[in-house]
Amino acid sequence: MGRGRHRSSNPTRRRRDEDDDPHEFDILEKGGKGWSWMKEKKYKRMFEEIEGGLEGVLGSGSFDWVDRRVFDQVFDRSTLMGLYKLMKNGTIDTLEFPIARGKEAHVFYAIGPRGPVAVKIFHTSNAVFKNLMQYIEGDPRFGGLKRRHRDLVTIWVRKEHRNLTRLKKWNLRVPEPIAVFQNVLVMEYLGNEEGPSPKLRDVVIEDAESVFDELLEFLCICWNDAKLVHADFSPYNILWHDGQPMVIDVGQAVALQHPNAKEFLVRDVTRLVEWANKRGVEVNIAEAMYEVLHYRDSEEE
Repeated sequence: MGRGRHRSSNPTRRRRDEDDDPHEFDILEKGGKGWSWMKEKKYKRMFEEIEGGLEGVLGSGSFDWVDRRVFDQVFDRSTLMGLYKLMKNGTIDTLEFPIARGKEAHVFYAIGPRGPVAVKIFHTSNAVFKNLMQYIEGDPRFGGLKRRHRDLVTIWVRKEHRNLTRLKKWNLRVPEPIAVFQNVLVMEYLGNEEGPSPKLRDVVIEDAESVFDELLEFLCICWNDAKLVHADFSPYNILWHDGQPMVIDVGQAVALQHPNAKEFLVRDVTRLVEWANKRGVEVNIAEAMYEVLHYRDSEEE
């Protein structure tokens, strides 16, 4: 896929003028206190090695999307160090431009050795993760927690990677996890040359009943086989990719031993039923819950 063609499809990026300063790292070095570390010889040498691969996010490539406040929020010292590691070990070739933005993370379109990948960079400079402790505490897979923000971010990123791996093991439609390092998660890119796949809430579905059945089966397998609850199942966290739903944002998914697992399951099922009802599918929450909880009953008889 040609990088130029893909870039030109996004109206949020403007073409850079020839007079624009291409030496963005130099600009950062001259910036405020937060970037003074880049003057150190060790770091300057490291980032000179990968500067070409960061042209897209530094705004020094063919197109410029950069909002400096966003850049400062996302690309702190630790994040850049993590990207250096992932580029040097061959996981990422270039980091291009954002395709999704949220309170906890930005997702970027990137190029890996086998083509496009999605790079999810979790923020380290705000306290949003403190509100997500309910999805970490009580999950037996993540004990001995420290409450420093940096530790919570690292745990959350590894939790999402681990959840993706487990769901993929059961052939559920989630992005393929590729790599994780510090606050950076690399995974399968869901989209095409025109851009990322749309969210389910933004798509007109012709056969809502069949999509409901597929998503309910996702919850069934998730609960009965993968032993997880998504805990934030909604049309906002489902992409419409290649004519089928693909579930994303699984960082908050918890193991069944979590004290709130059943409460989260009821919430997931309720949101799915509400989505289906709005599209004319006749189903109620009790029926859907019974389907999930008794999904494997016939096999046990």
